[in-house]
Amino acid sequence: MLERRVVITGMGALTPVGNSVEEFWASLVAGKGGVGLITRFDASNHASKIAAELKGFDISNYIDPREARRMDPFVQYAVAAAKMAMESSGLQVTPENAARVGVLVGSGIGGVHTWETQHKTLLEKGPGRVSPFFVPMLIANMGSGQISIMFGAKGPNTTVVTACTTGTNAIGDAYEVIVRGDADAMIAGGAEAAICPLSCAGFCNAQAFSTRNDEPEKASRPFDEQRDGFVIGEGAGILVLEEMEHAKARGAKIHAEIIGYGMSGDAYHMTAPDPTGNGAARCIKAALDSAGIKPEDVSYINAHGTSTELNDKLETMAIKAVFGDYAYKVPVSSTKSMTGHLLGAAGAIEAIACVKALEEGIIPPTINYEFPDPNCDLDYVPNVARKADLEIAISNSFGFGGHNATIVLKKA
Repeated sequence: MLERRVVITGMGALTPVGNSVEEFWASLVAGKGGVGLITRFDASNHASKIAAELKGFDISNYIDPREARRMDPFVQYAVAAAKMAMESSGLQVTPENAARVGVLVGSGIGGVHTWETQHKTLLEKGPGRVSPFFVPMLIANMGSGQISIMFGAKGPNTTVVTACTTGTNAIGDAYEVIVRGDADAMIAGGAEAAICPLSCAGFCNAQAFSTRNDEPEKASRPFDEQRDGFVIGEGAGILVLEEMEHAKARGAKIHAEIIGYGMSGDAYHMTAPDPTGNGAARCIKAALDSAGIKPEDVSYINAHGTSTELNDKLETMAIKAVFGDYAYKVPVSSTKSMTGHLLGAAGAIEAIACVKALEEGIIPPTINYEFPDPNCDLDYVPNVARKADLEIAISNSFGFGGHNATIVLKKA
């Protein structure tokens, strides 16, 4: 059997710095941040009052608003980004190919907005007033389910929930579905809509959030010595993956190729990463081995780079462990400095950032980098985008529960 290669033919993005791939990418290149004070709810009694919210999103631009009322916001974001991705790919799902087109879209938290609002209804108005759509609105697989229904995609239809690693796992798992021959195309990515009082209070009390409330635009500062926590974001990233010959046969534009995928588990702690960085290092090495490349072949690393003390230090350690002396030569940047942390959608929008970096020959910067940290001493592309001849990029994601994932992307 000939090796089945997997390419990216479509992308859709909803992010705090743009509601399309083009706007998202232009903001990254310009070093434009999307972090501000929370407007979704009254956060005056929260320790952290900062978030990276979607701006100007209108679901009626994508689907019938009556249908949208039966979807949690994370599902709305997923279907909107999927519509963008499918339109950009030109892929048509027909009765003839429907069983060969699948969906794999995840969410780290799922419908927490629906949980919160319907629980309030239960307490204030009684069980008879809880929506009959309560469960199908909130379950994490409903992003995949609704996208499958929207396009009539009848191939493998599943989801992944691995906290902040979700988006990368979803793309990597979809890649493997195509490689093993179970589908010719997959709609894959992640979506998240967790900026609400309950989830924000939980993260605050876990001391995970930045509390730089007086300077919200500078709160997300990966690898900077004065970082004090991550900033929650929301949105979705969806990619259309296809078997290469399938894409070529229909004349699709190929944006990049996925050539490797690695995973590992820390087996250490509920929320903290392995303090040796070993889990992350094994994950990155597994991805490079999967791609059949050497560390020196990598042109750019899109870091997980959350702006938390431990993550940034340990990701730096992991990169050094895998790349050796070359770690100091390969550019590393965290686009979370601009978008905030989209949790289960982070890996998906960061994969799109890598694709655009390869296409355009531009590395997006790590903004808000002002005070070097001796524990984080790599080239983080500080503050200003950089032109570069890029051939291969990797994207890292690490999540609560000790989940680690890395994908390897190659210029088309």
